[in-house]
Amino acid sequence: MSGENEQALRKIIDMTRWIAIFILVLHFYYYCYYLFRNFGLTWPFTDQILGNIERTGLYTTFHRSKLIALGFLVLSLLGAKGKKSETMSYRKALVYLLTGTLFYFVTWLLLLVRSNPLLVSIIYIGITSIGFILVLTGGTLLSRIIKDALADDIFNEANETFPQEERFLSNEFSVNLPAVYQLKSKKRKSWINIVNPFRSLLVLGTPGAGKSYFVIRHVITQHIAKGFCMFVYDFKFPDLSVIVYNHWLRNKEKYNGKSACYFVNFDDLSRTHRCNPLDPAGMVDITDAAESARTILLGLNREMIKKQGDFFIESQINFLTALIWFLRKYQGGEFCTLPHVLELMQIDYDKLFNVLNAEPEIEVLINPFINAYKNGAVEQLEGQIGSAKISLARLSSPQLYYVLSGNDFKLDINNPEEPKLVCMGNNPMKIQTYGAVLSLYVNRLVKVVNQKGKLKSSLVFDEFPTIYLSGIDSLIATARSNKVATCLGIQDLSQLRKDYGKEQADVIMGIVGNIVSGQVTGDTAKLLSDRIGRIMQDRQSLSINRTDTSISRSKQLEAAVPASKISALSSGEFVGMVADNPEEKINLKAFHCEIQNNHDALKREEESYKPIPVIREINNTIVMKNYNAIREEVQEIIEIEMGKLI
Repeated sequence: MSGENEQALRKIIDMTRWIAIFILVLHFYYYCYYLFRNFGLTWPFTDQILGNIERTGLYTTFHRSKLIALGFLVLSLLGAKGKKSETMSYRKALVYLLTGTLFYFVTWLLLLVRSNPLLVSIIYIGITSIGFILVLTGGTLLSRIIKDALADDIFNEANETFPQEERFLSNEFSVNLPAVYQLKSKKRKSWINIVNPFRSLLVLGTPGAGKSYFVIRHVITQHIAKGFCMFVYDFKFPDLSVIVYNHWLRNKEKYNGKSACYFVNFDDLSRTHRCNPLDPAGMVDITDAAESARTILLGLNREMIKKQGDFFIESQINFLTALIWFLRKYQGGEFCTLPHVLELMQIDYDKLFNVLNAEPEIEVLINPFINAYKNGAVEQLEGQIGSAKISLARLSSPQLYYVLSGNDFKLDINNPEEPKLVCMGNNPMKIQTYGAVLSLYVNRLVKVVNQKGKLKSSLVFDEFPTIYLSGIDSLIATARSNKVATCLGIQDLSQLRKDYGKEQADVIMGIVGNIVSGQVTGDTAKLLSDRIGRIMQDRQSLSINRTDTSISRSKQLEAAVPASKISALSSGEFVGMVADNPEEKINLKAFHCEIQNNHDALKREEESYKPIPVIREINNTIVMKNYNAIREEVQEIIEIEMGKLI
């Protein structure tokens, strides 16, 4: 508005206000004429004017003139301008307006009083004038109030909301999680639809964020209900294993009556099946032995992961590969088990090298050690082999030998003829020892499962960094075509980097298609925030100077879920993205919501769970007998082979 127009508007407002005052004064003059006459404030000329005004009907009713005066006052207030204040409230202005209106209209009761008309008139004019002034003051205060719509949202929560998928999209492979999200100020129901679990699912969250309770357990139960073969790495055995067992009992018919459920743990031998991870049937060539050797050693010592290619590291792997492949070739693999490998490693170098040298396929692997021994480089030899012995010595226990030397089941869980659900349990107090053995199981299982022509399968890893899975990135990238769904549970990207190395951890984070994350911090939160992307958000700036106040509003692309918000998520609250299929497009892939669990129903369900059954009655005598038998068998192998060399 130009300066001239603004000045003209100001004059119109002032004139309107003076009209209101003039009409109110005429009202006082007409209804309090006795007062004005008593003070000598009446003149024939004014009386004549008042008579003319009376004939217009202004005084037909008592309140008509007052209402007209108030109307002009309100018109003058519509264009009022004052210095804006963000601290000014509607409450104060409304108090002035209501009080003023009450004083302005209720005073007519005073004129009904018959005694002392002079005093009554003075009081009437005074109180009515006060009411008029209060209305004027309240209206002026209203013009100074500045409405800051975003001022109450100090954490920008309403501004950082976005539409999310509210459709329930289900198929024969999907995992569907009901949720509630906020859109502006409203709560709305939504669904996290993982319609393509074969593109892998990464579940992140610090301890207590609800990874297992809100996500992983539903992956297990829904996939079992859809007939998936399943492998579950149960870090805190038997928490997840009990869920697997009971839901398998309810859904046996989904597997055409051929399925079986197996458990492996090293603490309660009466509730564990026995399985040989070095089963000769799965050891097709020497590269399988090399992969197994690498998995065992890297699982026992995670620092080796970052030093792969180092002379001493590769020497240990080659030596262990030679031992495994020798037993695989010996009598058709009858003694090809990890306990036999550990005992064979303890044989004196003289006998061991002579026996191993008799196997042509491992001659290339064993020659460097034999030459070092013949040349008297004992210190170098001990540096190469001794380190491996020290690491593997942790696995030399009767309990481990018992579980690792049996053949209750094979690791081909998605075999169409024998579909299986396999649960393997760790112990948080014995992570390094049990983790290495379980890593071997997992690596052998993945190699067998990731083949064409097999049943759909689901691999669930709770606390994934506690085991070492070689080539996990290849599994995620290639297993999709073989209908292998992978679910990895980790606490934080830094944990994965520590155990797998930065490059491998970043690759895993980059290639997974579905991410569901609870509270995480640091780099993980930043990566997730960037992955979810940006949305258009309202922005405003408030400018207050001596004479005026102004607000400017704009829109700007900002992070949909900032890293700081991801760092402050509550338990059960998750952010992330899902992947879709060509035939099932999902436009709203990102989500920030609270997954809805029926806590009472889950509690009742857990109370009805049957415990993991006793597989067989085991005592220490049976375990020690198996332990001693393995040691004796290795000694017999050496004696027989040495006898052939004489």
